[in-house]
Amino acid sequence: MRPLPLAGSELKVPGGDWVIAEWKAGPKTGPEPMLEAPPHIHHACDEAFYVLEGRLCFKVGDEVIEADAGSAVYIPKGTAHTYWNPEPVQARYLLVMTAKTAALIDAFHGLTDRSRPALEALFRQYQAELL
Repeated sequence: MRPLPLAGSELKVPGGDWVIAEWKAGPKTGPEPMLEAPPHIHHACDEAFYVLEGRLCFKVGDEVIEADAGSAVYIPKGTAHTYWNPEPVQARYLLVMTAKTAALIDAFHGLTDRSRPALEALFRQYQAELL
């Protein structure tokens, strides 16, 4: 099999178990962190992040991890987490996730009702929990 490109910033093989997505986190613009994802738990899926440019901060359980370019952060299933860009410049990173987590993210971005009950129901559909 020949190498596959990150088409549209995502490598997703149909029927595959995992997805690699290249994403960007906008620069910090105020005193408070701007979370890239709400605090949540994936009960059935692990995730890994690899910082390509800039810096990201992760809250994994009770620990805050600062990850510079070239650093990776692994988040095991069942662990509460969120992340943000602490710098005034854009960060770029890879997210390695299961197809189930990618489907949750796609569904989240497609939601028109972003009420707390709707978000909680969506996360439950994908064996995840919004905190």
